[in-house]
Amino acid sequence: MVWIKICGITNLEDGLNAASLGVDALGFIFAASPRRIEPELAKKIIQALPQALMKVGVFVNEDQEEVQRIIEYCGLNGLQFHGEESPEFCRKFPYPVFKAIRIKDLESLKDMEKYHDVSILLDTYSRGQVGGTGNPFPWEIALIAKEKRDFILSGGLNPLNVREATKKVRPRGVDVSSGVEWFPGKKDLSKMVEFVKEVKKADETTG
Repeated sequence: MVWIKICGITNLEDGLNAASLGVDALGFIFAASPRRIEPELAKKIIQALPQALMKVGVFVNEDQEEVQRIIEYCGLNGLQFHGEESPEFCRKFPYPVFKAIRIKDLESLKDMEKYHDVSILLDTYSRGQVGGTGNPFPWEIALIAKEKRDFILSGGLNPLNVREATKKVRPRGVDVSSGVEWFPGKKDLSKMVEFVKEVKKADETTG
C-alpha cells in the first residue's frame, strides 16, 4: 500500500476529517507558510487524533532545541525538514525523519545521495517558497531518482493527477497539501476523499 500524508493541517475539523480517511500521517507546519500553525493549537489537534496516526512536524532551518521543544510539547512522532538541514542535523532526533529535496532539475538529485539514514521526500523547487507550490516537477526526474532509492512523492499532487503519478513513479508514499484545499490552510473534504480513493485505485491496478 502506498503511504499517504496530508500536510498543512491548521484546524481540528480538517485534522479529524483527514484522519477518518485512513491516511498514514498528517503534517503540521511550524515555519513561515500560509499553513503555519502555532504549537498551542497543534497540540490540541494532535491530542484529539488517533494514537496510531503519525503526526509530522514540518520545520525549515530551525534550531535543534526549538524543534525538540515543539516535539515534546505537541506530541509529534515524526519530523520533516524542508530547509538546508545537514544529514548530521537530521540524525540528531530519535524519530522518523523525512528530508525534503526540492527538485529543480537533475542536478537536484545529488542532494538526495547525502541523506542515507532518513527518508526522502521529493518536492518542487520554487524560488522563495519551500513547499505548497501546487506545481509538480517533471516525473521523469522522479523515475531517475527511483533507480537510486525509494522516496515520498510530493509537489503539485491532487485528485486529478495522483493516480497517474502513483502508477508511473511507484513511490513509497505520496504527500499532498495545496491539492486538497479550498484555499491555503483550509482543506476540502471532498478533495481529500477523492485523493485517497485515487491512490487506492492506483494501488489496485499496479499490484
